[in-house]
Amino acid sequence: MTQHTSPVPTVDTPLVRLAVDRGIATVTLDSPGNRNALSARLRSQLSEALAQAMADDSVRGVVLTGTGSVFCAGADLKEAGAALRGEPVAPAPGMPELFEQIMGAPKPVVVALNGAARAGGIGLVAAADIALAPKSATFAFTEVRLGLVPAIISVPVAARMHSRQLSRYFLTGELFDATAAAKSGLITQAVPDREMAHALDAVLEGLRGAAPRALSRTKELLGELGAGAIAGPEQRSEALGRMGELSAEFFASADAEEGRAAFFDKRQPRWVP
Repeated sequence: MTQHTSPVPTVDTPLVRLAVDRGIATVTLDSPGNRNALSARLRSQLSEALAQAMADDSVRGVVLTGTGSVFCAGADLKEAGAALRGEPVAPAPGMPELFEQIMGAPKPVVVALNGAARAGGIGLVAAADIALAPKSATFAFTEVRLGLVPAIISVPVAARMHSRQLSRYFLTGELFDATAAAKSGLITQAVPDREMAHALDAVLEGLRGAAPRALSRTKELLGELGAGAIAGPEQRSEALGRMGELSAEFFASADAEEGRAAFFDKRQPRWVP
């Protein structure tokens, strides 16, 4: 079996790893110390890894997964707070760019969750074409409990989840499991933990058996039908732009500052009665 590994360029220890095997590129979020939070460094390396995979003619599809017990915890709240205080943060693609990179990619992206997903991490799940999760995985849109609005992620998530469940989980921020996520349309399948490798292999063998041009055009067709987009690329791009502005407004709010403080202090925010 031939396998080659491509390092994602960085002067520091990589937070994202890329490996290609039998036509499938596996992109692994590898920052378990902060639960694979979407820091600027991780976003930059994720974007670069996705670009490398899409440019590799041997790649038929991409698997996005993570290390540790959490797939992705969402935004890096420490970094967000630092940016609002005027401290320098390395330039990096924003979440709209990452979602568009996945949704508009010419090759299928499969998320294979290694654990829980929260907030912006669920946006990655929704942006992917296929999402498999172990039954032990949990999900939560925690934004409202941190004084934020799940704005940017609403674009990919609303294209997946049924409206009633979307309203409930966006408005309450409550925890829900993989079985509920599958019923809501957020993920493709909730898989018994021990069967994840088998379930993923079945999907990947399907992708390997597809003609590359047909696979790419079929993904594009699904986007045109609205399965992974808001009507089409132009409308999706416009929606992501508007939601980016809304997200930035709330990240800079007093409630968000209190939400971050409560999170790090491990206490309830002041608005909880």
